[in-house]
Formats: sequence, C-alpha cells, structure tokens
Amino acid sequence: ANDEPELLKLVGDVLDLADGREVTWALDMAGGGPGLLIALLVNHGQELVYIPGIAVNRASEGYRGAGKTDARDARVIADQARMRRDLQPIRPGDDAGIELKLLTERRVDLVADRTRTTNRLKGLLNSMFPALERVLDIGTAGALLLLTGHQTPAAIRRTGLRRLTTWLRNRKVRTPEALAAKAVDA
Repeated sequence: ANDEPELLKLVGDVLDLADGREVTWALDMAGGGPGLLIALLVNHGQELVYIPGIAVNRASEGYRGAGKTDARDARVIADQARMRRDLQPIRPGDDAGIELKLLTERRVDLVADRTRTTNRLKGLLNSMFPALERVLDIGTAGALLLLTGHQTPAAIRRTGLRRLTTWLRNRKVRTPEALAAKAVDA
C-alpha cells in the first residue's frame, strides 16, 4: 500500500538486505503517485535518482520477453541505475522541479481540452452554418466572441455589417471590420 508505515518498512527491509552497503533508489516518476516514497527517501538521506520514462522504454527494448510488466520495468530501472552515471539525483528542495513537471502536465491537459472543445465547436458549427465555419478561425478570441452573440445565418443577416462591426468593436475584437465582413459574406 502507498502509505507511510508500509513504505518505511520497505525502506528498512531493503537497508537490512544491503547489510551496510550503499543503496541507490531509482524511480521513473518524479511526482504524483510516488510522491510519498520520494519524500520518505529524501528525508531519510537515501540516494535517489530519476530515470525518465522514455529512457526506461528505450532500454527495455534490449531485454528479452514481450509485453510490459511492472517486474520487467523494475529490472530495467535497476539495471539502468546500476550502469548509468548520468542520471539526475533527486535531492531535498527539488520541489521546484516536481512543481514544474506538474504544471507542464497540467498545461498539456489544458491544451488537449481546448483542442477537443474547438473540434466539437467546429463540428457543431459545420452542421449548422458550414459557410461560417469555413471562414472563421475558431482558435481566435474574435471568432469565439462573434459566436457568443450570433450563431445563425439569420441572426447575422438581421444584424447587418455595420451593426455587427460596432458590436464587435465594443467588445474590443481586433479588426472588427474584417471579421464582420467575413461573417456577413458567409
């Protein structure tokens, strides 16, 4: 289990097996799930190195057997920690690195969510107003703002070029004239 008493017992058991010899711990994750283990190892003065997951993946290609298993990954990680001298140690105060990794992962999630939302919006607009979907760049704030107030051909026709330009200008859209002209032409 990933809780402190169990992890401390694991650390104690490994150190007992080492019988006074130096122990190096190696992980292929620097945050998230193994966060408690990392904190315990660092707080107990253990040598801890980080092996990027991609390095483990590439190294595992040289091992016999098919498929990915935790036991196989553990062996690859242990061998890499034993053989390589270029691995990054994880030290107390490496919180900035861990936080940066978490922020980077969060940004990747947000970009994926935005792409998914944009694609849904394009699909919906294409089914209702294909001519407008073709001329708008849904990735821009102006196009999205236009769609918040005018989604149908009838609404854009009713508003007209001059009032649509004014509406967009009042909302601080860049080049409102060009955007309004595209929408009215569509």
